[in-house]
Amino acid sequence: MRTDFLESVKETTGVSAVNTIVDRTLNKALQDMHQERWPWQERRATIRTIPPYTTGTVAVAITSLTTRRTVTGTSTAWATANSFGDTNAAAARKMTLGAEPNVHLIATVDSATQITLETATPYSGDAALSGSGYAIYQDEYALEADFDDVLDARFFDEDRKISLIGAQELYRLYSRNHNRASPKVATIIELGPSGSVSLRKRVLFGPAADQTYLIPYRYWTTNLAVSSTGTGAANLTAAADQPIVPLKFRQAIVWKALEIWFSTRQKDATLAQDFGGRYTTLMLRARMDRGPTQDRPRLIPATATAHLAARRPYAPRTRRLVTGSRWDQMAE
Repeated sequence: MRTDFLESVKETTGVSAVNTIVDRTLNKALQDMHQERWPWQERRATIRTIPPYTTGTVAVAITSLTTRRTVTGTSTAWATANSFGDTNAAAARKMTLGAEPNVHLIATVDSATQITLETATPYSGDAALSGSGYAIYQDEYALEADFDDVLDARFFDEDRKISLIGAQELYRLYSRNHNRASPKVATIIELGPSGSVSLRKRVLFGPAADQTYLIPYRYWTTNLAVSSTGTGAANLTAAADQPIVPLKFRQAIVWKALEIWFSTRQKDATLAQDFGGRYTTLMLRARMDRGPTQDRPRLIPATATAHLAARRPYAPRTRRLVTGSRWDQMAE
């Protein structure tokens, strides 16, 4: 694509500085193309929920903030992994203590019998705990690193059992989210970068899972390129990298890049418009090329009643005038 671009603008190939500018322009075009969703962006993943851990009892002293943050367990195995390889307790999971309604965040798991709570969520009870019950659970789960957005606007999962709602609505329904059952709703949240510039998108379920569930979901990927080793990336960074765009539509990336080049660098509105038109035409063909598995309109013969029901599935029942056996009869 770089060579095709350079030949179109009559630039010399093999010049490092020019190649850098061209590559940047091609990546701008690649990102611009995917402002619209395309079938080749679809990906699939599965979330495995972690069951609550309640084995043993806990004790918490209330002599200071430090002791209120320190949870001591008896007959607990917080540092042990279950059969799925997940430790029974982990940082950032939630914890309820005794009959107290508050939800605490785990800062660190110090040992099999000691947990330190986050400074902002210490034990707040009026009396110390000793031999009390507890629960460690998780309601937030990491999404795939290349997750951009879910495919379905109404449901998070492929089984269409978990409705996708706004964050404020979920917090209204499950303000503490300490009850545990089969997840009914979900929302996408952003925790903000931590240790890198990468976004940390999470899915929050309500209520929190009461056991292990396998939740398959489909999403749009942010990885618009792939290396020669098959590793996904957001942009083209090496000569051997390939865009995820099907081969028959990759020319559109060059044409979009040329539109950007002539409109911003060369200030040639005529050529910019020409390449923009070529890009638009090829993208129209891409929209029509749905492939064998994509949804498409179908003509299905049906009776008049079935046709009306299919056309207006939520329409109220209507009545028509009865005139003997003629077609315009009163009927529900």
